[in-house]
Amino acid sequence: MLKMIIVRSLSLKSCVSEGIQAVDDRMTKQEDIRRKKMCVLRLIHVIQSVEKIEKILHSQGSKELSSLEGNSSLLTGQVLERIATEFNQLQFHAVQSKGMPLLDKVRPRIAGITAMLQQSLEGLLLEGLQTSNVDIIRHCLRTYATIDKTRDAEALVGQVLVKPYVDEVVVEQYVQSHPNGLQSMYNRLLEFVPHHCRLLREVTGGAISSEKADIVPGYDFLVNSVWPEIVHGLEEKLPSLFNPGNPDVFHEKYTTSMDFVRKFERQCGSQASVKRLRAHPSYHSFNNKWNLPVYFQIRFREIAGALEEALSDTLEEAPDGSSYCLLATHMVWTSLLKCWSDQMFLPLLAHRLWKLSLQILARYSVFIGEVSVRPISGENTKESKKSVSAGRKESSVSLSPSEEQGNGSSPESQPLPSVSSTQLVYVAADLDKLQDQIPDILEIIKPKLEMIGFKNMPCIAGALEDSKTSLSACVPTLNSRIIQDLSESSFAYLKSALEVPRLYRRTNKEVPTKASPYVDSALKPFYRLQNEYKGTLKQPMIHQWLESALSESTQKYYETVSDVLSSVKKMEESLKRLKQARRTATSNPVGTNGGMSDDNKIRLQLALDVEYYGEQIRKMGLETSNLKGFSALTELILTAKDQATAEQS
Repeated sequence: MLKMIIVRSLSLKSCVSEGIQAVDDRMTKQEDIRRKKMCVLRLIHVIQSVEKIEKILHSQGSKELSSLEGNSSLLTGQVLERIATEFNQLQFHAVQSKGMPLLDKVRPRIAGITAMLQQSLEGLLLEGLQTSNVDIIRHCLRTYATIDKTRDAEALVGQVLVKPYVDEVVVEQYVQSHPNGLQSMYNRLLEFVPHHCRLLREVTGGAISSEKADIVPGYDFLVNSVWPEIVHGLEEKLPSLFNPGNPDVFHEKYTTSMDFVRKFERQCGSQASVKRLRAHPSYHSFNNKWNLPVYFQIRFREIAGALEEALSDTLEEAPDGSSYCLLATHMVWTSLLKCWSDQMFLPLLAHRLWKLSLQILARYSVFIGEVSVRPISGENTKESKKSVSAGRKESSVSLSPSEEQGNGSSPESQPLPSVSSTQLVYVAADLDKLQDQIPDILEIIKPKLEMIGFKNMPCIAGALEDSKTSLSACVPTLNSRIIQDLSESSFAYLKSALEVPRLYRRTNKEVPTKASPYVDSALKPFYRLQNEYKGTLKQPMIHQWLESALSESTQKYYETVSDVLSSVKKMEESLKRLKQARRTATSNPVGTNGGMSDDNKIRLQLALDVEYYGEQIRKMGLETSNLKGFSALTELILTAKDQATAEQS
């Protein structure tokens, strides 16, 4: 019983499966029939569209023979729109029927229709442009848009309308033979749009006066027709335009060309059109033709070469009219100004010019450091490359023979060139002035960077402040060298106090009444600094140098006077002991007139010298109380003076 049930169940299952399979087969056949039917229908639509278009063309051909000439173009435009609509359907069904044998037989007829349509549209568009017929242009462009051939229309306008004009205007001989030939050429190219593209812009919505209801969208003739032909004409017929060999000429051509590009962009009808222009391959091609890196390298060599020549061992004076004393600093400032001048600056090179500006300041900082450690020469030598002129620079610049130091050469084999005191003063004056003018660089750079959309000015100000700090770090060493030189120059005369005993011992010289000449000689470097450089240096700087240098020389002067007085005292005591031993009047060390002793004359002379020394310092506007060692010197000399006057009385 169970086996029968199982057998019947399997049999039922088999029957059901067979039934399902039969249904599936039938449905597959029906789907296949449906697909074939659709293919047949598409082919029928293709045949119908071809026949319909051919019928319209045949009908149009016969009507044109009897129609009025004034209406034929408009009628043709309307007919072409009908053909274009039908052609779109033809194209759709033809794509869907791809691979069908029948389609291959009809394809020649489709190709003929396509060629005829293309030819008719081109002829119609040209006719509309030549006759300035807005209706023809509108119908024609609408037809191009219907069959998705807008780029063909734009290419046709470029070849037929734009290219001849560009070929006529872009002439290299004209550009090179006229003073403003390039500018005139660009002006004529800009005139093309308003004079020859007015109707196209009105129809496509590129003009302000265009009526929205009649606009044919999808076209941008300025971007896709005019601009590519202009760029092609410039690249092909004016190759010298992009030559960076002469940087001045290149800069002028580049700025003029970029101004032309900006004016052309303003002729675009909208921001969207400008964006399309900037994204166009020919736009990038035009910009890439300008070899800005080569231009910068030429400019870099110009600036760096002139600057390195100025930063030579021979510190030449700045040219007349410069606000600086030395040519080196003058060239640094001139180079900075040149980087951001209208004759050199280009927006796309702003980052490189900014880096170059920082490099110039850094190079000058290194130069100041090198000058600060040079040995100081005498002021009376005449080996300078250019002597300092009278009035502003009375003393001559003294330098050792100019020898460039090779890389890796030792100080023994390549001694440092010397520098004069005058040159050190001018270096300090220039360094101080340049530090004051560094903020002016920011004001020069700011409008240039804002031009390219850079707004992070605190970053620029911070970098300039760092450069200023680097220059400031050179000031202490430079000041120290100048102060040391002043002090040594002064003490070279002050140590003449050692000669005072020789002048009075056993010479029967009169009692001194005035200071020794060496005091005036010792103060001459300070007089010169205060008088000759008051128009070059700031008064606080002069005051600082005078005070520091006088403090050093006064301290040494104190030690010298102290040694002299100690020596005098020892000599005096020795003579007294000798007198007591001999007990004779012939050994009395007084003058023949029986007046002041030689030792007291020495004390009095030193007292007069120190008093005069202090008076002259106060006449310079300095407080002697601020000079290290002066109070001790005063006390020392007062004691000596009191001793001398006490004996006299």
